[in-house]
Amino acid sequence: MEKLKSFVMNHFEESLVLAIALVIIVVNFLVVQKLAFLNFYYLPVLVAGYVMGRRMAILASLFCITLIVFSAINNPHIFLTEKSSLLLATDLMVWSGFLILAAYVVGTLYEQREKKISELKNAYIGVLEILAKYLESYDRYTRSHSLRVADYATGIAIAMDLPRSEVENIKVAALLHDIGKIDISSDLIKKAAALSGEEKEIVASHPRKGVELLSAVGGVLKDAMPIVDAHHEFFVERKSSEDKKTSKVPIGARIICVADSFDAMVTDRPYRKGMPHWEAMDELERCSGTQFDPQVVEAFKRVYAKDYAEKLEPV
Repeated sequence: MEKLKSFVMNHFEESLVLAIALVIIVVNFLVVQKLAFLNFYYLPVLVAGYVMGRRMAILASLFCITLIVFSAINNPHIFLTEKSSLLLATDLMVWSGFLILAAYVVGTLYEQREKKISELKNAYIGVLEILAKYLESYDRYTRSHSLRVADYATGIAIAMDLPRSEVENIKVAALLHDIGKIDISSDLIKKAAALSGEEKEIVASHPRKGVELLSAVGGVLKDAMPIVDAHHEFFVERKSSEDKKTSKVPIGARIICVADSFDAMVTDRPYRKGMPHWEAMDELERCSGTQFDPQVVEAFKRVYAKDYAEKLEPV
């Protein structure tokens, strides 16, 4: 069931167009006056153009035209009309032309809109990267930390076959996951000595502070806020050993938790030297199923072996 749900979500647009086309085809067999029903075939074509672009819209229109032509050739009596065969053929040609034209126009408008949205997203991500660099520039120990975490998290999300929109949300949340620290004293953040219990609580409050800051932006970052808020929560809630249950942490937060923890372990800090990468990976595996989501850890292992092992491991 989970695999079916995942497949439908990953191919939602295609499934929607196919479902609409099938419904129209079934209903078409129940309609006596077929010619009057032809305009309903605009529905799957326009939906295909609106959600998938010009190519899929034209393919959907050609599929509908082929279906009608095939039906008309094999059973000419399905179109109950007093028109001659020539006039009927002319009507079908005009209908086919307008169907393809509608597919082309709607699909083109969709692609132009998507291009503008993509340009805005790229600019938006660029601004966030600049912001992340600026926020971390005062501390050499965390410099570029958010950029690395975003890079790891994006790779994990792609390896887990998450939808593109969710991958983008995770990347944005990763870039901003530590933004709440700007409301915490820089002296405390850079403190070389071990933190006291009260100081640890202050630092641990940065996800909530980050959400409060991001909420001021409004709906633009609404999908990233729950991820930022939960990126330090355990995969399994830390209760008594007899009463453990899987916590409802968003998948994006579980991904960032692994990426953030790995980068924190391998990076030098004022109070300790970063551990070797292989040792950090062993720590992720040791805490897999408790602190970390096992599926995320496995995905990160694949991503690390493919994209980072040779570049990051010291010779």
